[in-house]
Amino acid sequence: MILPTAQSIKQQRIELRLTQSGLAKRAGVSQPLIARIEAGDVDPRLSTLRKIFDAFDQSEKEKICVRNIMHTLVVFVSSDESVGHAVSIMQEHGYSQVPVIDNGVPVGSISEDTFVKSMAENKTAMISKMKVEDMMGESFPAVSPEADIGIVSTLLERYPAVLVLEKGVAIGFITKHDIIKLLHG
Repeated sequence: MILPTAQSIKQQRIELRLTQSGLAKRAGVSQPLIARIEAGDVDPRLSTLRKIFDAFDQSEKEKICVRNIMHTLVVFVSSDESVGHAVSIMQEHGYSQVPVIDNGVPVGSISEDTFVKSMAENKTAMISKMKVEDMMGESFPAVSPEADIGIVSTLLERYPAVLVLEKGVAIGFITKHDIIKLLHG
Protein backbone atom coordinates (compact mmCIF):
# COMPACT_ATOMS: atom_id res chain seq x y z
CA MET A 1 0.00 0.00 0.00
CA ILE A 2 1.30 3.43 -0.95
CA LEU A 3 0.56 6.17 1.54
CA PRO A 4 -0.06 9.71 0.32
CA THR A 5 2.64 12.30 0.76
CA ALA A 6 2.15 15.92 1.77
CA GLN A 7 2.98 16.91 -1.81
CA SER A 8 0.50 14.42 -3.33
CA ILE A 9 -2.30 15.73 -1.09
CA LYS A 10 -1.53 19.31 -2.09
CA GLN A 11 -1.31 18.37 -5.77
CA GLN A 12 -4.67 16.58 -5.70
CA ARG A 13 -6.28 19.54 -3.93
CA ILE A 14 -4.97 21.92 -6.59
CA GLU A 15 -6.06 19.63 -9.45
CA LEU A 16 -9.57 19.64 -8.00
CA ARG A 17 -9.45 23.45 -7.81
CA LEU A 18 -10.00 23.42 -4.07
CA THR A 19 -8.56 25.98 -1.69
CA GLN A 20 -7.16 24.83 1.64
CA SER A 21 -10.24 26.35 3.28
CA GLY A 22 -12.55 24.61 0.82
CA LEU A 23 -10.92 21.24 1.45
CA ALA A 24 -10.97 21.80 5.20
CA LYS A 25 -14.67 22.62 5.13
CA ARG A 26 -15.50 19.53 3.04
CA ALA A 27 -13.36 17.29 5.25
CA GLY A 28 -14.61 18.74 8.53
CA VAL A 29 -11.16 19.80 9.70
CA SER A 30 -9.46 23.17 10.15
CA GLN A 31 -7.66 25.07 7.37
CA PRO A 32 -4.49 25.37 9.48
CA LEU A 33 -4.44 21.58 9.79
CA ILE A 34 -4.62 21.22 5.99
CA ALA A 35 -1.78 23.77 5.66
CA ARG A 36 0.37 21.90 8.18
CA ILE A 37 -0.31 18.53 6.49
CA GLU A 38 0.64 19.96 3.09
CA ALA A 39 3.77 21.57 4.53
CA GLY A 40 4.78 18.24 6.08
CA ASP A 41 4.74 19.71 9.58
CA VAL A 42 2.31 17.14 10.91
CA ASP A 43 1.51 13.49 10.19
CA PRO A 44 -2.26 13.24 10.00
CA ARG A 45 -4.24 10.51 11.68
CA LEU A 46 -5.72 7.82 9.47
CA SER A 47 -9.21 9.14 10.26
CA THR A 48 -8.16 12.62 9.06
CA LEU A 49 -6.70 11.19 5.84
CA ARG A 50 -9.95 9.32 5.26
CA LYS A 51 -11.92 12.57 5.68
CA ILE A 52 -9.60 14.37 3.25
CA PHE A 53 -9.87 11.63 0.62
CA ASP A 54 -13.64 11.41 1.06
CA ALA A 55 -13.71 15.17 0.39
CA PHE A 56 -11.58 14.61 -2.72
CA ASP A 57 -14.00 11.91 -3.92
CA GLN A 58 -16.99 14.19 -3.31
CA SER A 59 -15.31 17.00 -5.23
CA GLU A 60 -14.49 14.66 -8.14
CA LYS A 61 -18.15 13.66 -8.42
CA GLU A 62 -19.18 17.31 -8.51
CA LYS A 63 -16.97 18.15 -11.48
CA ILE A 64 -19.10 19.31 -14.37
CA CYS A 65 -18.42 17.83 -17.76
CA VAL A 66 -18.89 19.98 -20.88
CA ARG A 67 -21.11 17.33 -22.49
CA ASN A 68 -23.66 17.79 -19.70
CA ILE A 69 -24.21 21.52 -20.21
CA MET A 70 -23.42 22.19 -23.88
CA HIS A 71 -26.03 23.15 -26.41
CA THR A 72 -26.21 20.96 -29.45
CA LEU A 73 -24.83 22.95 -32.34
CA VAL A 74 -27.85 23.73 -34.49
CA VAL A 75 -27.23 27.39 -35.22
CA PHE A 76 -24.28 28.33 -37.40
CA VAL A 77 -23.59 29.86 -40.78
CA SER A 78 -21.36 28.85 -43.67
CA SER A 79 -18.61 31.09 -44.96
CA ASP A 80 -20.24 31.35 -48.40
CA GLU A 81 -23.57 32.66 -47.06
CA SER A 82 -24.48 36.35 -47.08
CA VAL A 83 -24.05 38.55 -44.02
CA GLY A 84 -27.75 39.39 -44.32
CA HIS A 85 -28.59 35.71 -43.91
CA ALA A 86 -26.26 35.47 -40.87
CA VAL A 87 -28.00 38.47 -39.27
CA SER A 88 -31.40 36.84 -39.86
CA ILE A 89 -30.26 33.56 -38.28
CA MET A 90 -28.84 35.38 -35.25
CA GLN A 91 -32.00 37.45 -34.77
CA GLU A 92 -34.27 34.43 -35.20
CA HIS A 93 -32.44 32.49 -32.47
CA GLY A 94 -31.51 35.43 -30.22
CA TYR A 95 -27.74 34.98 -30.45
CA SER A 96 -25.19 37.77 -30.48
CA GLN A 97 -22.59 35.59 -32.20
CA VAL A 98 -22.49 32.36 -34.19
CA PRO A 99 -19.74 30.08 -35.39
CA VAL A 100 -18.90 29.87 -39.07
CA ILE A 101 -18.74 26.19 -40.02
CA ASP A 102 -18.00 24.60 -43.37
CA ASN A 103 -18.61 20.85 -43.70
CA GLY A 104 -18.67 20.38 -39.91
CA VAL A 105 -15.34 22.17 -39.39
CA PRO A 106 -15.15 25.56 -37.61
CA VAL A 107 -13.52 28.18 -39.84
CA GLY A 108 -14.42 31.40 -38.04
CA SER A 109 -17.06 33.34 -36.16
CA ILE A 110 -19.32 36.28 -36.77
CA SER A 111 -20.88 38.57 -34.18
CA GLU A 112 -22.91 41.69 -33.59
CA ASP A 113 -19.64 43.46 -32.78
CA THR A 114 -18.36 42.57 -36.25
CA PHE A 115 -21.47 44.09 -37.81
CA VAL A 116 -21.29 47.27 -35.75
CA LYS A 117 -17.61 47.83 -36.61
CA SER A 118 -18.30 47.21 -40.29
CA MET A 119 -21.24 49.62 -40.34
CA ALA A 120 -18.93 52.44 -39.34
CA GLU A 121 -16.88 51.75 -42.47
CA ASN A 122 -19.50 50.66 -45.05
CA LYS A 123 -23.07 51.26 -46.09
CA THR A 124 -25.67 48.98 -44.53
CA ALA A 125 -26.97 47.73 -47.89
CA MET A 126 -23.45 46.76 -48.92
CA ILE A 127 -22.81 44.85 -45.71
CA SER A 128 -25.92 42.68 -46.05
CA LYS A 129 -24.78 41.45 -49.47
CA MET A 130 -21.21 40.67 -48.40
CA LYS A 131 -20.16 37.05 -47.86
CA VAL A 132 -19.62 35.90 -44.29
CA GLU A 133 -16.06 34.85 -45.19
CA ASP A 134 -15.23 38.49 -45.98
CA MET A 135 -16.29 39.65 -42.53
CA MET A 136 -15.75 36.74 -40.14
CA GLY A 137 -13.32 36.77 -37.25
CA GLU A 138 -11.28 33.97 -35.74
CA SER A 139 -12.98 30.75 -34.77
CA PHE A 140 -14.10 30.27 -31.19
CA PRO A 141 -11.77 28.07 -29.11
CA ALA A 142 -12.73 24.41 -28.96
CA VAL A 143 -12.75 21.72 -26.28
CA SER A 144 -13.63 18.05 -26.07
CA PRO A 145 -17.08 17.03 -24.78
CA GLU A 146 -15.34 15.40 -21.80
CA ALA A 147 -13.49 18.58 -20.78
CA ASP A 148 -14.02 20.04 -17.33
CA ILE A 149 -16.11 23.18 -17.03
CA GLY A 150 -13.16 24.94 -15.36
CA ILE A 151 -11.30 24.95 -18.68
CA VAL A 152 -14.33 26.44 -20.43
CA SER A 153 -14.74 29.11 -17.74
CA THR A 154 -11.16 30.23 -18.29
CA LEU A 155 -11.67 30.41 -22.08
CA LEU A 156 -14.91 32.36 -21.66
CA GLU A 157 -12.98 35.11 -19.88
CA ARG A 158 -11.51 35.98 -23.30
CA TYR A 159 -14.03 34.65 -25.83
CA PRO A 160 -17.83 34.98 -26.14
CA ALA A 161 -18.33 31.25 -26.80
CA VAL A 162 -16.53 27.90 -26.81
CA LEU A 163 -17.17 25.19 -29.37
CA VAL A 164 -17.30 21.52 -28.48
CA LEU A 165 -15.57 19.26 -31.00
CA GLU A 166 -15.75 15.50 -31.26
CA LYS A 167 -13.39 13.86 -33.75
CA GLY A 168 -12.76 17.27 -35.31
CA VAL A 169 -16.45 18.01 -35.93
CA ALA A 170 -18.39 20.71 -34.08
CA ILE A 171 -21.19 19.12 -32.04
CA GLY A 172 -22.04 21.86 -29.53
CA PHE A 173 -21.21 25.17 -27.89
CA ILE A 174 -21.19 26.89 -24.51
CA THR A 175 -21.58 30.60 -23.74
CA LYS A 176 -21.07 32.74 -20.62
CA HIS A 177 -24.82 32.58 -20.07
CA ASP A 178 -24.61 28.78 -19.68
CA ILE A 179 -21.94 29.11 -16.99
CA ILE A 180 -23.96 31.72 -15.12
CA LYS A 181 -27.02 29.41 -15.19
CA LEU A 182 -25.01 26.84 -13.21
CA LEU A 183 -25.10 29.21 -10.24
CA HIS A 184 -28.86 28.66 -9.94
CA GLY A 185 -28.39 24.90 -9.72
